[in-house]
Amino acid sequence: MTHDHDLVLRPTAAQTEAALNPPPGRNGGDLVVETLAGLGATTVFGLPGQHALGMFDALRRSDLRYIGLRVENNAGFAADAYGRITGEAAPLLLSTGPGALTSLAALQEARAASAPVLAISSQVPTAGLGGGRHGYLHELPDQAASFRGVVKSVHTVRAQSQIPSAIAEAWTSALTVPHGPVWVEIPQDVLLAETSIPVVTGGDTFPEELPPRPELTAVAAHLLSGAQRPAIIAGGGVVRADASKKLRQLAERLQAPVVTTFGGKGAFPWTHPLSLQSWLEDRHTTDFLEDADVLLVVGSGLGELSSNYHTFKPRGRIVQIEADLGKLESNHPALGIHADARLALQALLETVAERTDPTAPERVRAVLDQVRERIASQELTLEQDVLAAVRNALPSGAPSFWDMTILAYWAWSAFDAKAPNTMHSAQGAGGLGYAFPAALGAAAADPTHPVLAVSGDGGALYSIAELATARQYNLSVTWLIVDDGGYGILREYMTDAFGQPTATELTRPDYVALAESFGVPGVRTSPETLAADLAKALAAPGPSVVVLPAVLRMFAPTHPGSD
Repeated sequence: MTHDHDLVLRPTAAQTEAALNPPPGRNGGDLVVETLAGLGATTVFGLPGQHALGMFDALRRSDLRYIGLRVENNAGFAADAYGRITGEAAPLLLSTGPGALTSLAALQEARAASAPVLAISSQVPTAGLGGGRHGYLHELPDQAASFRGVVKSVHTVRAQSQIPSAIAEAWTSALTVPHGPVWVEIPQDVLLAETSIPVVTGGDTFPEELPPRPELTAVAAHLLSGAQRPAIIAGGGVVRADASKKLRQLAERLQAPVVTTFGGKGAFPWTHPLSLQSWLEDRHTTDFLEDADVLLVVGSGLGELSSNYHTFKPRGRIVQIEADLGKLESNHPALGIHADARLALQALLETVAERTDPTAPERVRAVLDQVRERIASQELTLEQDVLAAVRNALPSGAPSFWDMTILAYWAWSAFDAKAPNTMHSAQGAGGLGYAFPAALGAAAADPTHPVLAVSGDGGALYSIAELATARQYNLSVTWLIVDDGGYGILREYMTDAFGQPTATELTRPDYVALAESFGVPGVRTSPETLAADLAKALAAPGPSVVVLPAVLRMFAPTHPGSD
């Protein structure tokens, strides 16, 4: 059988002429940027360094848009968000050694969240490879080894002729489900040497689809069709596969209540009669899911946060659809279906029988009423009012990016994302400093919406340098900084565990004055004026900072023995 992409494309006369007479002055760096452009890239993120200058000089001769951040890790977060928003592989250009290694935490987040990032790093000259003792600046004994446990795949280049294929191979890997970050490294001399290799014009790659095995979806459809109390947990894989509409169709056909994980925010309509929303850190939700006789888990590995800190003990059958093979049955025995969420949900829609269950919406309402009563009993009005103010100020369709901060932990459970792929946080790997640089990447991806970033004052200090980036590229990001004087959630954890906190209190700058020193407008707000101040900032073009001095508390944990 012949596939379209099996056909050999014959060059035109003009292509042949151009290939035989490449323009002078090109080097290995040009092969990098030409390959990226040929693959469809339009924007690259990064930070230059001594060994990578051949790549960055080549940008000058290309049509690629370059957005330079001030710290490599922040450049990685920006690329991560660009990949999440567009679904495309986001190029990240880095230098050798310290520059490369500084991106590791961002690449860990991209791997945990299945964000397609194509990191391309320089390497010491070819003569210095292998021993790690040649005394080159930035030299590592084995740079690629530092990344093998973090990224999806590693691709090393040692000659110019390898560049186009290595980058194309990495691009395909990044966009094959599950998406993820990939790593390419190219020595300095290979990047700098003049090249006679023709201009790269071909660039099509074909990421492999991951359809479900039909015998498994047949069994899954049989189980779901015959269930008395089916329920669905929808994870980030539903969002990444653009499968939200299929999920809704299946839930309605089965009359199955749906809870979305924190990574799957927006995968199911918040106010739908079958929506259990995202109250995963709540015993009432956990009890409901444990009582399901058939539980369909789509695009989630049921990790720590999605299983109420591994206290979830399901009593029924689990059907788990997951694109990451290693996550199948990693936490609970299941009928494991290794597949892309969209293709698997489509297979179920074609085979599952329709159920009628008039009690399902009533049971959902009962759980949500129990959750509301429990939260109301804890006197957390300030926290709920602040979160409501953020939701009221943020236009529907505008994306938001959340750091690891108390307000974000509230948002995981209580924030209506309004639509899939609009709410993102660093809960994949849990590193600090994600929100603001990620929001910059999202603004670069889609300038038609304002973008919101939410940080605590501790996390904000990781990203302050990127106020310069926001101003330089005039990116429309509003940064809400909740200033509680330190690492608020760690303060709570330590006080609960040890009676008092240590190492959690911070000296902070005047964030408003600091923002204004970068040429970014800043305003100090209050819980009462937050909605209006935030809405005004989001409506204005360009970057802005809104500082909210407030000490927020978390709702009490709800795993067994905590109530």
